[in-house]
Amino acid sequence: MARYSWIRRRLVRFAQVGRARRLLLLEAVVWLALARLALVAMPFRVIARRSGAFIAPGDAAVKDVLGATPSPDEQEVAREVGWAVTRAARYVPFKAVCLPQALAARRMLKRRGIASVLHFGAIPGDGADRRLEAHAWLDTAGVEVTGYPVARNFTEVGCFV
Repeated sequence: MARYSWIRRRLVRFAQVGRARRLLLLEAVVWLALARLALVAMPFRVIARRSGAFIAPGDAAVKDVLGATPSPDEQEVAREVGWAVTRAARYVPFKAVCLPQALAARRMLKRRGIASVLHFGAIPGDGADRRLEAHAWLDTAGVEVTGYPVARNFTEVGCFV
């Protein structure tokens, strides 16, 4: 019974959001599902080829995208896309962590003609298992879209522009 009241509360809150934000949330759910499906079904090299040019973090192309001065409208769109993706990721019935969120937001921004940079970082594992921790985050000129705040101990290893 508690589950039904939780679902009902979420649907009521969804109905209270403005029409534009509802559509943005639905688009985010679709892109999150596609990103998750791609990550499960395809090798990463295929996804990487479709994500843009992979470059070193200090490359001039990154500075060109991040240093560009976007219009206030573009900044607002980027903030709204980030809000929609991170909000939708909380409620989808599949795992939508940093990489699917970054991929979904990148596609949504690209559809709107806004350039973005998809960053990849890692922390070498310590201890017996030596497992690598990885994180992905997305930003555009002046706007942190998804994956923020990034922990200081992550070292950026590359990015897509």
